[in-house]
Amino acid sequence: MNRLLRKTEVYPSPNIWYHPGTYELENRVQDVDGVIWAELAASVPWAGGDVVDLGCGDGFHLPRLASEARHVLGVEPHAPLVRRARQRMEGSAHVRVARGRAQRIPVEDASVDVVHARTAYFFGPGCEPGLREVERVLRPGGALVIVDVDTRHEPYGGWMREDLPHYDPDAVDAFFERAGFACTRVETRWAFPGREAVEAVLGIEFSPRVARRAVEETLRRNIGACDRFELPVGYRMLVRRKPTGLVLQPSSDGASPSIP
Repeated sequence: MNRLLRKTEVYPSPNIWYHPGTYELENRVQDVDGVIWAELAASVPWAGGDVVDLGCGDGFHLPRLASEARHVLGVEPHAPLVRRARQRMEGSAHVRVARGRAQRIPVEDASVDVVHARTAYFFGPGCEPGLREVERVLRPGGALVIVDVDTRHEPYGGWMREDLPHYDPDAVDAFFERAGFACTRVETRWAFPGREAVEAVLGIEFSPRVARRAVEETLRRNIGACDRFELPVGYRMLVRRKPTGLVLQPSSDGASPSIP
């Protein structure tokens, strides 16, 4: 989990910032059955809409979003990743990548149908400025969808909690519930092409001590495998829609406004 830097208002992501090649591999081994995409399509269809991928990193998810959207904007604070995302999407006329952050999205008011944020910025208390900014850019009826790893789901969630002893899943769930989000929990399957991939991917996600444990337990789950190692990983999908009709200003804590 990343820490907020007060001076820059940016959450650094040591995994992708410092290990972009390994993170590309991680993206490819995640959710090999497409469970997250299927749930997104059912809950927050983006076909024909204007989409912002907030914290897009090097643009891994942009092609999938662009395959159905009218226009996609990838927003990323880290300049090297902005360049990589632009290279990935070069030649796509309806995709743009801009340097920006969750608290200052470079689009006009009420100009976006869906804001997609996957394992980026919105980790719980402290993300209120981003929630208010998303409320500004969404059209009435538009949706913010946050996809994040479920720390309650074992074994991956247990490894995360071991590295984050002060992280309180109950407090985080309560925060998003108060802010008006509906939560759906999904289980996915990660599939690594070999032992080296297991070691590399888990090595950038956890401290050295926890990474060693995670690798050992993953290999133990796959005794007898030689070229494919699988791991169940749970996610939370949090969705909040901007009200239609009378639109009020969001509250100071980022909660979705309600109409009496």
